[in-house]
Amino acid sequence: MSVTVDIDRLGHQGDGIAAGPVFVPRTLPGERVSGDPDGKALRDVRIERPSPDRVRAPCPHYDACGGCQLQHASDDFVAGWKLDVVRSALAAQGLDAPFGPIATSPPASRRRATLAVRRTRKGALAGFHGRASGTITAIPDCRLLSPRLMAGLPAAEALALAGASRKGVLDVALTDAVAGLDVAVTGGKPLDGPLRVQLAALAETHDLARLAWDDEVVVTRRPPVQRMGNAEVVPPPGAFLQATAHGEAALLAAVRDALGDAARVVDLFAGCGTFTLPLAETAQVHAVEGSAAMLGALELGWRKAPGLKAVTTRPRDLFRNPLTAGEFAGIDAVVIDPPRAGAEAQVAELASAQVPRIAYVSCNPVTFARDAARLVAAGYRIDRVQVVDQFRWSAHCELAASLSLAHMAAAD
Repeated sequence: MSVTVDIDRLGHQGDGIAAGPVFVPRTLPGERVSGDPDGKALRDVRIERPSPDRVRAPCPHYDACGGCQLQHASDDFVAGWKLDVVRSALAAQGLDAPFGPIATSPPASRRRATLAVRRTRKGALAGFHGRASGTITAIPDCRLLSPRLMAGLPAAEALALAGASRKGVLDVALTDAVAGLDVAVTGGKPLDGPLRVQLAALAETHDLARLAWDDEVVVTRRPPVQRMGNAEVVPPPGAFLQATAHGEAALLAAVRDALGDAARVVDLFAGCGTFTLPLAETAQVHAVEGSAAMLGALELGWRKAPGLKAVTTRPRDLFRNPLTAGEFAGIDAVVIDPPRAGAEAQVAELASAQVPRIAYVSCNPVTFARDAARLVAAGYRIDRVQVVDQFRWSAHCELAASLSLAHMAAAD
């Protein structure tokens, strides 16, 4: 039996929410919709009264593909909504802050993506899973991925033909490197001699820079270099990288602004050096990261780069063993870029350390707000929040916040 509801707001996953609550994907606040109840959701949804912010999705795959959630909304609406998501997270902790304009990455700029790939009766299929579905949607006209990643779709399908089981699904991570595609595959058949030979030939045929299979590098035809400031880094297979070059540049600009002229910097959750290496152009940087492989790539990139100041590294699990307040003695500023869980234990030590300036980069507004509240209670002020939308058309947003000690800011 069909019901009609009015959409009040969007949830954090981008779904419309009506009274009840009733969750209705791909709807907008102010819309009246009808559909068939399915638990707390509606299916077979019909838009009875559209929002003025509703637009025609630019991608022909949007109806079936789960890679994007908000292509039905205008760019202005999405920008305002993402800013409000961060503001609401801060308000829930009793916080407020000045915001800069949102930085939104352009279409066709995603430089890394993980595709789902499987064999079919007629060949192979590479794409994204449908929304809340195990079905894979082909994406030959995707508006999200960079041209080089789109050119990698045939290689992903060939990998499934070579190394996927009949019913299994491969995860094929494509990364756009300076020298070409860096490909890392998980979920395939065990790597044996014949498969190695086949994969090496496939990498040659599709001109891949590097191909890894379940974390083992099968072939490196050209080092898959990533440029980080003046340094060139070869990350380990599948290592974290910001989703777009535009988004990385926006986050780095916000971090530089937060740190000012700091001469001695600690970079926490440093990864392969996204912030460490550009900051080393003007400051001494101590990089701390849980992955020894990523730190090794960072250090090698630093050693080969001309004109950088001293960079030191230390592998350390910052969740179980955060840097203590005393270890920040003499440090002018800290960059912290934790995973979605935030960095509650590390932030507690930072609050005690009273480092003058902190640049906090976050992919989760809720855990950022929790950690920021701890710092504000310890005397810090949030000087500025820069929201970065490098996951265009998704419900995901990132930010870089500048925090300083309130008494220091007052003195300035």
